Amino acid sequence: VSVEWGINVADGTNNASVPESGLVDKALLGLKGMVGGLVLKVWRFLVKAWKLGVDEPRKAIHALKVGLAISVVLLFYYMRSLYEGVGGNAVWADMTVVVVFESTVGATLYKSINRAAGTFLAGSLGLGVHWISCKAGQNFEPIIIGTSVFLLASAATFSRFILTFSLVSISGYRVEELFELAYHRLLTVGIGTFFCILISILFYPNWAGQQLHCLIYNNLEKLADSLDGYVLEYFKDNEAVTEDNCSTKQIKGYKCVLDSKATEDNLDKFARWEPAHGSFNFKHPWKQYLKIGASMRSCAYCVKALSACMESEIKTPARIGNLKKHFSNACKTTNIHSSDILREMVKTIKTMKKSSEIDSLVWEMNKAVQELQKSLKSVPIWLVLPTSEATDDDGKGEPIVAPLVEVLPVTTLVSLLIENAARISGIVDAVNELAGQADMKPAPQGNKTQHQTGDKPSAGEKLPFNGNVTVTVPHANCALPYGT
Repeated sequence: VSVEWGINVADGTNNASVPESGLVDKALLGLKGMVGGLVLKVWRFLVKAWKLGVDEPRKAIHALKVGLAISVVLLFYYMRSLYEGVGGNAVWADMTVVVVFESTVGATLYKSINRAAGTFLAGSLGLGVHWISCKAGQNFEPIIIGTSVFLLASAATFSRFILTFSLVSISGYRVEELFELAYHRLLTVGIGTFFCILISILFYPNWAGQQLHCLIYNNLEKLADSLDGYVLEYFKDNEAVTEDNCSTKQIKGYKCVLDSKATEDNLDKFARWEPAHGSFNFKHPWKQYLKIGASMRSCAYCVKALSACMESEIKTPARIGNLKKHFSNACKTTNIHSSDILREMVKTIKTMKKSSEIDSLVWEMNKAVQELQKSLKSVPIWLVLPTSEATDDDGKGEPIVAPLVEVLPVTTLVSLLIENAARISGIVDAVNELAGQADMKPAPQGNKTQHQTGDKPSAGEKLPFNGNVTVTVPHANCALPYGT
């Protein structure tokens, strides 16, 4: 039975007396809170690391590969025969792994070769400076070594061989075994680079060329989705035109294209160092991917301008709805054919097969653009629109004149679609050039026909247009002339 002490207060209440915690109890409570906080932080770190590994498995694999390479190199410390072969300089092999091991095979090869060549060149220069200083005499030896270190290190900073040159040249003034030092330095760097390259290629290789290949056709697909999202959302009836109504991936996909230039340049530089792998030989035209990327960014700027038209449309009066209907079908048709071409080029790059339908799709797009140009030319500078406020008994509206500023967003969007079609033709040319340089095989032809009236017309054939106008079918790989 526990006994509690109480105190009677003047107002008739009774307060129980609670004994104060001792110093030991407070210390245990604080220690418990500290351990609990530490465990919580460790758990949160592990959860975050697991989530990062699931979302980006390449980073987790790269970390494991670096750990494996360092572990292999550390064997030089624990195996006596290997340690005696390189002496106490085996730590440079470990440092080489940390410096040159990159996430892609091409980047690892690039940095490994550069580091090995820089180490050899620096060692040679160090030996040469030491020989010259020895021939100059004891009085001039420190001056020559100090001056050469300053000049060559300042001039070769970008080459990353300052450390080896400084070690060899300065050590030559203090240490007699200069050649052995240079030899060990070059040997340890070679050991580190060898294991980096070996592990990078043999264990879950991450090819820079494959990344560049995937980046290009993924950006093409995002560009097509973004183009569809803007045009279809713009011509929706009885709905406000805002970005929130559209899928975020469709609307903002073009931004990935605009922001990918630096990534494309880096991947192209590293892909050229990689050996043949998969469907890519050693002389694969990686430079052509940069041309395709530049053509895509040119097209993406048009899509970005379309977004500005949508924002301007929110502020314009609703009375221009008739003008939007005037262009609706032609714009949607042009957009459908444009996005179909982009997706067909996605298929071409993804499968490394020449498309058998691209000529028909370009012909259809050019035909739709010509019809859109005709619709645009039929709109006068000052548009006459009926107003619903001033209707008479016969139901006829009194016409008013709409200012050009109210019509401009719609006509600008139409002009951008025409310009975008011409820029898509530039992407087609770049992809066709890639197909020729990479010796792509033709894709098997399907049974699907592109035209209801028969086969695709040949270039130069006259096509009847609405019974009154005839237009000349342009070549598939030519940009559409704006003046037609």
